[in-house]
Amino acid sequence: MTQNTFTTRNLRKVYGEGEAAVHALRGVDLEIPDGEFVVLLGPSGSGKSTLLNIIGGLDRGTDGEVFFRDRELSAMSDAQLTRYRRDHVGFVFQFYNLMPSLTARENVELVTEIARDPMDPDAALALVGLEARGDHFPAQLSGGEQQRVAIARAVAKQPDVLFCDEPTGALDSTTGRAVLNVLKTVNEKLGATVLIVTHAAAQAAMADRVIRFADGSVSEVRRNATKLAPEEIEW
Repeated sequence: MTQNTFTTRNLRKVYGEGEAAVHALRGVDLEIPDGEFVVLLGPSGSGKSTLLNIIGGLDRGTDGEVFFRDRELSAMSDAQLTRYRRDHVGFVFQFYNLMPSLTARENVELVTEIARDPMDPDAALALVGLEARGDHFPAQLSGGEQQRVAIARAVAKQPDVLFCDEPTGALDSTTGRAVLNVLKTVNEKLGATVLIVTHAAAQAAMADRVIRFADGSVSEVRRNATKLAPEEIEW
């Protein structure tokens, strides 16, 4: 029986108080099985990034329960959440957050120095097709190459789950498809659960599971009977 990477029960998140309160999540119940490629869809303000931050251990819910496998994230101390992020989670954001004074290899090494069981930095760069660019600085790389270095840095710690918040938002169609192909490779070769937050509905076609958000709630969960390759996705 496949276990769930994440389970949430009546998860709520409220910012502010009284009439000014913003209900970012309104009682979200979700199950995300291990090893799936999941796309979280919805417009800005729908709650998808809030969910990502909470299950990623970057934020806490106001109410409800959050589980990573059999461990309750919502009951963890700040120190325990830090260890959870270090040992189990990789993050990829829209903007690459690379250290400009470090080469691609050195940017990846930043993570491998603190990880429990890291990949060799050059192996991580090879996984994203950049084995020949390890000695280049970010300014010498294209936007797509910088994003692939960011993905290599995230996966070099061999995380159980990879969170991607609008990973193709700053990229053109050709480069964006190349990045999605890399994420697909990470999911298939490393077995990591991959969650992509996006407003680009077309990307849902490559996912195992699509979770659609609206106004702080899950409006739809569906599984794709067939999946498109990144090259087939309309941009």
